[in-house]
Amino acid sequence: MKKSMIFLTLGVVALLLSGCSGDRDNRYVEGYDEEKLTTLFLVDEEGFSYAEIPYKCDSMRRWSQTKNNGEFTFVQPDSCEFDFNGLDGVFGDRFDEVVRIVDYTYSGKGDIPYECSLFGVSSTYSDGSFDYDADDVCTFRL
Repeated sequence: MKKSMIFLTLGVVALLLSGCSGDRDNRYVEGYDEEKLTTLFLVDEEGFSYAEIPYKCDSMRRWSQTKNNGEFTFVQPDSCEFDFNGLDGVFGDRFDEVVRIVDYTYSGKGDIPYECSLFGVSSTYSDGSFDYDADDVCTFRL
């Protein structure tokens, strides 16, 4: 009887604690304006999503990752840092791993200022793509 009560108590505690992770309230600082919340997506040149790209925005308490559909959310205006570790980058006229920032209609978000630790300072192109080096970390001013 004692064992079943212990397992029941542990199960309830585990259930309660599992509900505390990954929600929006824990990810953003207190007092953010939900109306300013914006969602964009990271995709390649063919529209396929970049999932699990680590990112952290000024309004966030901790790092997060893009979702399976490339989705990332931030509070406007924000600067967001993305870690492109494991991606080859874009070199001149030869495109290796093009990353584009798009909205829900897959329209590119051009003229977003950004700075990459290895590449330097620039703005996104009209299709939302940008230049970066292999394994670069880039900060976008969204």
